[in-house]
Amino acid sequence: MSEFMLLFRQPSFDTGQMSPAEFAAIASRWQAWVGGIEAGGNLVSRGTRLATEGKVVRADGLITDGPFVEVKERLGSFVLVRADSLDEATALAHGCPAISAGGSVEVRPLLV
Repeated sequence: MSEFMLLFRQPSFDTGQMSPAEFAAIASRWQAWVGGIEAGGNLVSRGTRLATEGKVVRADGLITDGPFVEVKERLGSFVLVRADSLDEATALAHGCPAISAGGSVEVRPLLV
């Protein structure tokens, strides 16, 4: 089996503006989805959420704040999974809460 990274891109939203019940509902959907991957024996690592602020360093040495306002989807988190193929890893992405929130899941093989 190979390892793959599932990168979650979502429209920008502020969880600090959510009610505790709204946040709990979203957290529950994520936990159920990742739990299903884990129950199937495919979870390698849960990853972690990423902060919204950061920096971008370019080849010319230019450093700018990022991610940028014009980006419609922001990289929010990732998990590592184990699968027999890219197609199998991609199938694991179905049902991801990022997709139902208008985002996407990028599936990338890890080169080890």
